[in-house]
Amino acid sequence: MSFSYISHLECPKCANIYAHHELNQLCECGSPLLVNYCLDELKKDNEIIDKERNDLWRYHKLLPVTDPDHVVTLGEGMTPLLPMPVLGKKLGIANLFMKDEGMIPTGSFKARGSAVGVSKAKELGVTQLAMPTNGNAGAAWSLYSARAGIKPFIVMPLDAPAITRKEVAISGAELILVDGLISDAGKIVASLVKEEDYYDASTLKEPYRVEGKKTMGYEILEQTESHPPDVILYPTGGGVGLIGIYKALKEFRELGLFKGAQLPRLVAVQAEGCAPIVKAWEENKNESEFWENSKTAAFGINVPKAIGDFLVLEAIYETEGCAVAVSEEEISQAQRQIAELEGSFICPEGAAVFAAAKTLREKGWIKADEKVICLNTGQGIKYPDSVTVQPPVLQPGEVMPKE
Repeated sequence: MSFSYISHLECPKCANIYAHHELNQLCECGSPLLVNYCLDELKKDNEIIDKERNDLWRYHKLLPVTDPDHVVTLGEGMTPLLPMPVLGKKLGIANLFMKDEGMIPTGSFKARGSAVGVSKAKELGVTQLAMPTNGNAGAAWSLYSARAGIKPFIVMPLDAPAITRKEVAISGAELILVDGLISDAGKIVASLVKEEDYYDASTLKEPYRVEGKKTMGYEILEQTESHPPDVILYPTGGGVGLIGIYKALKEFRELGLFKGAQLPRLVAVQAEGCAPIVKAWEENKNESEFWENSKTAAFGINVPKAIGDFLVLEAIYETEGCAVAVSEEEISQAQRQIAELEGSFICPEGAAVFAAAKTLREKGWIKADEKVICLNTGQGIKYPDSVTVQPPVLQPGEVMPKE
């Protein structure tokens, strides 16, 4: 019985094939590479899912690590799918759910990509890696790299959440701040990779982060087996999560593990201050343009140009989904509303998704009886500046004044 049924890496643009046991980054044509598996062989396996495990490694046969000794884990995965009945009633969506990725090591969904990406890097003999980040990915890759004995070099914008900076620093990683955007951080990493032979762990410049992220899709289908969702909304910056969920849906369908008549409609959610995918979708294009002067409080989706934009758009088109941009005010209102009505303090990126669900329900794109899953990608406490409070201050012995 194989631990992994990995077959090879393949370019989705030119169909070039690469070996998974060798270090590979982008295709020679410049496209990201995707992992393929021997699905016909896996169909013959009596246990496709290792149900004795309660983490994302229950899907190890559909993950790229071939030797279990190389698995680097902190118990990531199997996050809850929470019903949101009060908010759902208010929005007119009776079957509204939240996949809560805040309940995962490092406090964000980035732990999935780093667990699988770092594990495969370890298997390939990587000793040092470099990556740009808007915060949470750098924190996750730094901590998992520490567990794997790999030295990371992290570059993040000066405006990234301070707590993620501290996570990187305490892990022993080398940290550089840049007074700019993640695209500026990416240029520094590219130079470092070229000059000092670091392994490039940038979004989709290594093929394995998406494999960790796709496990969100597997879990959603397991958690909703008798009634799969009609719509899945996802906050989209680099878009790896959406690409991964779409990949997971297709793989489960080919394996006969998805019983729905059609795949869930996938929705890419962006902020109005940085919405290149939305613009491309509205114009029916297959690639996006660089978004100048991007800005949003939902820092994790402040990505002016995603290298895998064509894959994100493919996922939207092929599932008859859509792309939606929401305002900063809508994000802030949704974040507060979810805490007040459902008791969940979620990150701004997750709040953006609920704001988009509201918009799509009002437009009739989401029907009242459809099953809708919103992805919250991290804990709100990682973004303390997203909420301002001014409670009254009493001196010792002072009585609360009557109104």
